[in-house]
Amino acid sequence: MYSFISGIIEEKTENYVVVNANGVGYEIYISTNTLSNLPTSGDYAKVYTYLQVREDGMQLFGFASKEEKDVFLQLITVSGVGPKMALVILSSLSVQNLITCIVAGDVKTLSGAKGVGKKTAERIILELKGKMGDLGSTMMSDYTMLTGITSTACDEATELLVNMGLSKFDALKLVKKVAIDGDTTEVIIQKALKNMN
Repeated sequence: MYSFISGIIEEKTENYVVVNANGVGYEIYISTNTLSNLPTSGDYAKVYTYLQVREDGMQLFGFASKEEKDVFLQLITVSGVGPKMALVILSSLSVQNLITCIVAGDVKTLSGAKGVGKKTAERIILELKGKMGDLGSTMMSDYTMLTGITSTACDEATELLVNMGLSKFDALKLVKKVAIDGDTTEVIIQKALKNMN
């Protein structure tokens, strides 16, 4: 019903923002990522919105970017994930990090979000893994999805780092940081270990 609301930010709190759009103050629930991306009180802002209608009332949920709103809309299609839990997840992980977790099947990082247990994380990954293509991820190798470089060595290095105790997301991030085209698995692992120290 409401694609977005634009106006002056009247009030900004940890959980919601009030936007004055032509004299009407809209109370919009937001993630901490959106909170940090919105301008200060008194400034103009455009907030992408989702209206939840229930028997006991209506609530607006807002996002600083269309991409965050799109990910939110995907999250609430998952059984057991409502708008409030979706906001908690988006407060714990950036949009890109969340997409990476889902595509990489990183249950450990995703279940680290407040209120998200292992079973919920597994269900989110199971139900959304194939739906994230339009939001910037693909079903290519995990490393290719992060960097655009296809490399068996990078994939192998990532798996070795996971076996050493890193979460898949942290391992991917570390490999992305140190690897360059043409590196062998051994070279990537050496660089990664130096970088960890």
